[in-house]
Amino acid sequence: MSSNFPVAILAGGLATRLRPLTEKIPKLLVEVAGEPFFSHQIRLLKKAGLSRLVLCISYLGEKIIELYGDGSKWGVQIEYSLDGEKLLGTGGALIRALPKLGDTFYVLYGDSYLPIDYRAVGDFFLKSNKLGLMTVYENHGHYDTSNVWFEAGEIKVYDKRNKMPSMHHIDYGLGVFCAAAFDHFPRDAVVDLAEVQKSLVGQKQLTGYEIKNRFYEIGSPAGLAELDALLKKRGS
Repeated sequence: MSSNFPVAILAGGLATRLRPLTEKIPKLLVEVAGEPFFSHQIRLLKKAGLSRLVLCISYLGEKIIELYGDGSKWGVQIEYSLDGEKLLGTGGALIRALPKLGDTFYVLYGDSYLPIDYRAVGDFFLKSNKLGLMTVYENHGHYDTSNVWFEAGEIKVYDKRNKMPSMHHIDYGLGVFCAAAFDHFPRDAVVDLAEVQKSLVGQKQLTGYEIKNRFYEIGSPAGLAELDALLKKRGS
């Protein structure tokens, strides 16, 4: 069952776009609507029935551990995977965390706020018989640069650097993977998750799941301000 999958949260970056807010605290602890952003993420995941979280952390990660501990106060189970002396990138951090993640797991970016049906995504992945899944949103370059050619239910191209006219979708911020998707990538090395995803596209092993609801993020000052206003209005 997809509700048994752990959720890997990628939260090891330096969050330079949010400085000076993130000079002394990591992005997960940036205040949104009166509390740390991570508390809002936990609430979303619990609502979806997902309670096993593995945080991939590095920069100022000890502050997250100090505040959230094992997660029991929030009704979830939290484990931590630390990059070590050097940042390993999004893919490298996941590879390092694989012993804690098991055979199949969700991957969520540490700055994404996604009010969606997570279990529907996981169930779709289980039926796909693929090694990976990317959620996509028909963005048309509106919220950020579109980077996915998604057509007839298939991801044909994913590329964050080279824009194509056929790219109308964007990586939504939630993925599902089998551990085997990372088999051919080095351990304890810098690996970008985008390279893993592009490799899976080439193998026709990355399925796509289209989300109709827009995403929210705190990776930029504008995104942070927008989500802060939204959650204050909702009283969330």
